[in-house]
Amino acid sequence: MLVRIVKMSFQEDKIPAFLENFHLNKEKIRAAPGNKFLELYQDQNNPNLFFTYSYWETAADLENYRNSALFSEVWTFTKALFDAKPEAWSVDKLVSLA
Repeated sequence: MLVRIVKMSFQEDKIPAFLENFHLNKEKIRAAPGNKFLELYQDQNNPNLFFTYSYWETAADLENYRNSALFSEVWTFTKALFDAKPEAWSVDKLVSLA
């Protein structure tokens, strides 16, 4: 399983637009083939900073999503709201305790 972590920093006045767009699209993103999990986090000390965590069955599933019309639409909207360059990591989950 591949875990994708994306760190995004937004202009303060653009946060409501980001959240509205995320909530409009979260179910579609979660329904993408191979997507098994999606969460959004907001930093407690810096409210402009957000993270998405998504789990993908394979790297090919993530790549297919990243080449989709849905991703293009969501990312084009989202990146216009940033106040810093986003960062992203694809990692393998090694241990999970619940």
